[in-house]
Amino acid sequence: MAKSNLSFPEGFLWGGATAANQLEGAYKEGGKGLNLADVLPGGKARLKLLSQAGFDFEMDTTKYSYPNHEAIDFYHRYKEDIALFAEMGFKVFRLSIAWSRIFPNGDELEPNEEGLAFYDRVFDELHKHGIEPLVTIAHYETPLHLIKEYGGWKNRKLVEFFERYVKVIFNRYKNKVKYWLTFNEINGATHMPLFGLGFSPTSEETRLQESFQGLHHQFVASAIAVKLGHEIIPESQIGCMLIYAPVYAYDSNPENVMYAQQESRIFNNFCGDVQVRGEYPSFINRYFRENDIDIAMEDGDLELIKEGTVDFISFSYYMSRTEKKKKSPEEVGHGNLVGGIKNPFLEASDWGWEIDPIGLRISLNELYDRYQVPLFVVENGLGAYDKVEEDGSVRDDYRIDYLREHIRAMGEAIDDGVELMGYTAWGCIDLVSASSGEYAKRYGFIYVDKHDDGSGTLDRKRKKSFFWYQNVIETNGEEL
Repeated sequence: MAKSNLSFPEGFLWGGATAANQLEGAYKEGGKGLNLADVLPGGKARLKLLSQAGFDFEMDTTKYSYPNHEAIDFYHRYKEDIALFAEMGFKVFRLSIAWSRIFPNGDELEPNEEGLAFYDRVFDELHKHGIEPLVTIAHYETPLHLIKEYGGWKNRKLVEFFERYVKVIFNRYKNKVKYWLTFNEINGATHMPLFGLGFSPTSEETRLQESFQGLHHQFVASAIAVKLGHEIIPESQIGCMLIYAPVYAYDSNPENVMYAQQESRIFNNFCGDVQVRGEYPSFINRYFRENDIDIAMEDGDLELIKEGTVDFISFSYYMSRTEKKKKSPEEVGHGNLVGGIKNPFLEASDWGWEIDPIGLRISLNELYDRYQVPLFVVENGLGAYDKVEEDGSVRDDYRIDYLREHIRAMGEAIDDGVELMGYTAWGCIDLVSASSGEYAKRYGFIYVDKHDDGSGTLDRKRKKSFFWYQNVIETNGEEL
């Protein structure tokens, strides 16, 4: 272990992050209804569905496998997993509530008690080990009935259903959960509306109109949740959650610099401006005009958004993005989830995601300079192929190297003056990848014996990174 010469604040929230649909399994147990993730197949078929219009939200088990159905069976093994998180020293654990466990169809008047009781048990187990829950209210888990019957977040009715859901969980868990996030990676919705907004675009021509309308409904719903949270749980801290990727100009050509700035404002700043500042930014007007986007609003929406601003910004950081106004197909950075062109100065992961630790420091500074509210890195990690050695060990030094440099970048940002609340490494235990529906894309400090062909015992195993992260937490980032 090397001394970092960096200082993380006392009470810094070290931990890990997950989502219900990627680790719980038990997709038909406990009164749970089907949700979006339940009908998304694993493997390459998932990426194709995410990027095209017209997905019918039906399962075809003769053609596809559905790894989310079992995932890693956290539903039955949560005590074992939480004990391992406690062994690492977690101060916080980010998880999501599966909306369809609480309201199986999403539009019922009364909640499902079995679902509520499950999360009671999980939160109690976390508190038994001194771990604070950080709960995402909506994390790519829109109830399937709301998608098929109402058209997902394009439909204003979902605001009403979401409000009912939020009232139930805030009242039920008001003495157990202090930290909440409203919508996961809300700004990613225009790129992948299927995930965040629960609909497949009618066509590529209608994608932006439908997506920004759905986003407006989520802005209203988020503001309602913030106001309710502050009323029901006065000590609560409620944040928004963005996917953040700093946008670099390919070179110093002013045309490319301007293009990169415009792309960054739309992708990185628009949703944050609405949820933190409480108003639509002026720059979006031209974008709406040039793309024939016309947002239908109800009286009082803008006032509500202004009143329901978040307490902090949480975000995921996996990669940066490099842009050029005129690019050839050969220059496009295939595999980089947020687009752009290949950056010649960066290496990439096994899945083509460019690795840029300095970009995290840039992101933290950009966000704090713009908003001056506390920040929380709630997703960051390396998806990689892990190998179990003959002696049973998993020597994932590549993951340690990745995380070390990103944590160092956070420490530098804190030294720059950024107020950073905590860090939850993504996929702290191996789970099903959201983007590709694979087990093989592993992120965890804990290896789970489950494979894409369906084989595996689900046994848990500590990787080398487990012990490294344990020491990072114990020394509060002084030893990396």
